[in-house]
Amino acid sequence: MNPAMTAAAPLAETSGQARCPYLVVRDPDTVRDVLHRPADFSPANALVAVTTLAGPALRVLQRVGFALPPVLASNDTDSHAGIRKVVAGFFTPATVAAMEPRIRELAQEAARNAADRLDASGQVDLVQAVAAFPPAVVMLELLGLPVRDLPDLKRWGLDSMELFWGWPDEDRQLELAHSAADFYVWLRKLVAEAVAAPGRNLFKSLAGHGLSTPELCSLGYFLLIAGQETTTQLISTTLFRLLEGSAPVTWTDADTEGGSRAMVRHVLATESSVPTWRRVAAHETKLGDGLIPAGTEILLELSGNRITAPAPAMAAQAARPGQTRGPGLVFGSGIHRCLGAKLAELEAAIVVQEAALALPEVLLQNYRPDWIRLLSFQAPRTVTVESRE
Repeated sequence: MNPAMTAAAPLAETSGQARCPYLVVRDPDTVRDVLHRPADFSPANALVAVTTLAGPALRVLQRVGFALPPVLASNDTDSHAGIRKVVAGFFTPATVAAMEPRIRELAQEAARNAADRLDASGQVDLVQAVAAFPPAVVMLELLGLPVRDLPDLKRWGLDSMELFWGWPDEDRQLELAHSAADFYVWLRKLVAEAVAAPGRNLFKSLAGHGLSTPELCSLGYFLLIAGQETTTQLISTTLFRLLEGSAPVTWTDADTEGGSRAMVRHVLATESSVPTWRRVAAHETKLGDGLIPAGTEILLELSGNRITAPAPAMAAQAARPGQTRGPGLVFGSGIHRCLGAKLAELEAAIVVQEAALALPEVLLQNYRPDWIRLLSFQAPRTVTVESRE
């Protein structure tokens, strides 16, 4: 092991170093320190594919002009602040608060549909029935964009997460690349339409700020994924843990505003949908008492996680017993903190509450569902319930 990495060991565990390409930082104070030093620990690698893409997959992307220049989450240039200010204008506290009635309307409709499906078939998957679509509708409406092609958007989001944060082999990469290419073509058309549309929308505002079409597509590509899919995953995990019975809040308690909010915050602190995030040392620098070489890839643990990743890219293991990180850290910290943090918490709490109200007498059908297990994302793929009767 590199002596400099050893020097950082008290601050960052490197279990499985031979297989793990990252310096894994778990201590919350040290994680916060890294996030607050963007000049030393750059976000430039935040959106880089975890698995190097092979030639066939790259050619599929190249044929559609797929390009992701750094704009927001991975932007370490002086342009970041101005772009972030424009995007933040769509996520102000007043804007988020004004969306609450609409979020509840969507959550109640989804919960009623779930109850109808349960009555009709005896079981229902709450991921698809209540968690999947409200966050996507809210995100598009909040950004002033048309609400359409939602099933495609959900599929593209999951596929792109796997392509950029997973460990797909070459055959799977090719499948995912075709999906990503389709998403990019759709997105480029959406950007062109939005820039020319009357009224206010995100892409039009950013174009006015001076962003090019490739930059708009790059920002939109990840924002339309992160802005809704991670919330779906947060809702999914919250529902699963409630129904599994391992949470400090019961399913009955979750039908109140206080109960649902408490449960969402518990999941955020212990098992969030975004448990880790990446940074890279921009130059040789100190972290605590350790010296970090330039170019060191760093994996920050933002919340407890249960990721299991295959060699050669083993991710962080679960947090130490008793160690927790509040929602403030799980959404990041500093100049790159998630702009949609309050919106995600609000959406998750409302959807969970409405599901618990509409489905008071349900049992979890499968206590061991398949999980999304990616470097920086995790959630159960299904939360199937049946009636107690």
